[in-house]
Amino acid sequence: MSSISQSSTRLKRSKARFLFGEFDLLLNIAVAGLLIIGTVLVLAGTREWFKANGLDPQYYFKRHIINIVIGLLLAYGTTLIDYRLLRAYTPILWGIGVIGLILVLIPGVGATIHGAKAWISLPGGFQFQPAELAKISIIVGMSMILAEQADRHNDPEDKDVLQALIVAAIPIILIMSQPDLGTVLIISAAIVAIIAMSGAKIRWVIGLLLLAVIGSFVAVKAGVVSEYQIKRLQSFVDPTADPQASGYQLRLSRITIGSGGWFGTGLFDGPQTNGRFVPEQQTDFIFTVAGEEIGFLGCALILFLYGLLFARALAIARRSDDLFGRLVCVGVAAWFAFQTFENIGMTMGLLPMTGVPLPFLSYGGSSMFANLIGVGLLQNIHIRSR
Repeated sequence: MSSISQSSTRLKRSKARFLFGEFDLLLNIAVAGLLIIGTVLVLAGTREWFKANGLDPQYYFKRHIINIVIGLLLAYGTTLIDYRLLRAYTPILWGIGVIGLILVLIPGVGATIHGAKAWISLPGGFQFQPAELAKISIIVGMSMILAEQADRHNDPEDKDVLQALIVAAIPIILIMSQPDLGTVLIISAAIVAIIAMSGAKIRWVIGLLLLAVIGSFVAVKAGVVSEYQIKRLQSFVDPTADPQASGYQLRLSRITIGSGGWFGTGLFDGPQTNGRFVPEQQTDFIFTVAGEEIGFLGCALILFLYGLLFARALAIARRSDDLFGRLVCVGVAAWFAFQTFENIGMTMGLLPMTGVPLPFLSYGGSSMFANLIGVGLLQNIHIRSR
């Protein structure tokens, strides 16, 4: 009986190590740190103004916590199935993503916010953005196609790259129809990174970069880019071009970040933040709250955690046993890195405003779910590669 008991104990310990101890610790620390800081910043960016106007000061805080809990459950669920088996379900995942992007374009189903018809309204005041799921489906879909040749010990051929680009092109066209230029740029960065890592000919990477430049110019001239987005681009070049909207937001964003100095004004004590002078400061412009209330040093800590996250993602990619796992890791790393660069760059006036949230910090369910699923994929690959 004692032998059976000892075997049972060892089995339980083995399961516990697999469920919790096999994860990449530094990756978890980086994500946990960002989630904690983001939760505090969401509360700091909304509490005082809501309280002053007789509203629930913890409205966004409570919903943000719910989003994180759901996202963590999705991330953990993503780690349970061997990522190599997920390849079989990739067409289903891709199909669901495309259906969601089609639904938002149907009148009466999709909701328009800030000039983009990109959301589906759900009961309880929640909204879902299918483009976030499309990021994952494109990364996994392209990785699956480009890794098939590697399974036969060959580099991807031109036809494989074309097939992978078609898998990405259909969702991108639907996202452009919303229009959501910021998400398209993020997906494009992941596409270039995946193709570059796949072993495909370098001309594909150069061609895609040229296509992005030419395509952006043509999109503006052809009217695909909405007037709302054109004004954002004009405000980047000349902040006085749209003084009542995007130009105002850009100026106030710079002022708010700069007013924090080295150490910040202190949590919940930022005059600009408490007055909500910067629109969308709990979502796309949450970095302004960090700049004012925790200052340069607090922002440096945030950037350090992002750097740790990117480094661990690339380390997991390097250790992956197969090309499919490496491509998924590289795609997720490029997605997180470019979206972070894009968001912080626009809040500081270094890049045009595109309306994308800051990963793991900004309020928003769809973005949080997608980000944590991406982390789940990284941990899944890490576990099976050890």
